[in-house]
Amino acid sequence: MKYRTLGQELSVSALGLGLMPMAGVGPAMYGAATEAESIATIHRAIGMGVTFFDTAEIYGPLLNEELLGRAIKGKRDGLVIATKFGFRFDDENRVIGVDGSPANARRAVEGSLKRLGIDTIDLFYQHRVDPKVPIEETVGGMAELVKEGKVRHLGLSEAGAATLRKAAAVHPIAALQSEYSLWERDVEEEILPTARELGIGFVPYSPLGRGFLTGQITAPEDLPAGDYRLSDPRYSIENFSLNMDIVAVIKRIAGEHRASAAQIALAWLLAQGDDIVPIPGSKRRVTLEDSMGAVDVALTAQDLVDLDAAAPRGGTAGPRYGERMMAMVRL
Repeated sequence: MKYRTLGQELSVSALGLGLMPMAGVGPAMYGAATEAESIATIHRAIGMGVTFFDTAEIYGPLLNEELLGRAIKGKRDGLVIATKFGFRFDDENRVIGVDGSPANARRAVEGSLKRLGIDTIDLFYQHRVDPKVPIEETVGGMAELVKEGKVRHLGLSEAGAATLRKAAAVHPIAALQSEYSLWERDVEEEILPTARELGIGFVPYSPLGRGFLTGQITAPEDLPAGDYRLSDPRYSIENFSLNMDIVAVIKRIAGEHRASAAQIALAWLLAQGDDIVPIPGSKRRVTLEDSMGAVDVALTAQDLVDLDAAAPRGGTAGPRYGERMMAMVRL
């Protein structure tokens, strides 16, 4: 494994592990997952030198953090544990809205620490910006948690450029987590340059286009019933075949490197800068091992030109989310 630095001093593996596909995150979010294989995957990641693990209060809700807590018990040293807050729940743990208040940050961090079984959260993100709460107020509350030793570093997720500037003026922001991949490049226009100007690391989620860029899914019908992606606009019948043109180029380059399509898509992200640390999601050891092999893939200058041409910014068919979720990103 290779290593990179987020912000000024947060050292992490060049590829992290996103836990959202694992057990506890709704029924068949990305296909069925078992607790035993999920924990075995986390243990295998640790054995491969992965240090960066990403979860969130909303995953489950709560259950995914508990899963990670069980998996890392006795293995905490050297790991960077990231989790997120930013939603409000009812008495049955159903999400009822966003909440970026300092009080909600405090409530969330106390629960996350218990579920994870750790004393300090290494990277604490605001999961979604709350337009009703000034970001200065949110980050100010999060900064208090740093002072108290409950959190080491702060992050934001899906924040816009102006929000990043306001947040960084209150407290150093180690990382911005946002969707970024060969089929979702809009952050390159303003958000990624702003993060770099401010010294903020960038953590791409869904770096494989929710599995699309792996080339493993050849038609929407390949997805199991209940899979979240069946409602993804880019997986729709009218958009799917158009987006397969990107996969064809990825597969060609993969063949030339004797690599998988997933490894090429991740290697492209890694080649975009040393401040970028993708977090591909895996729920099985076999996909984890394949993804982590991307750190050893060296794309040529021509490979990068060909991939850029096949997947230009704005070239993917369909929005990345439905209307409701699109209203919550890049605020």
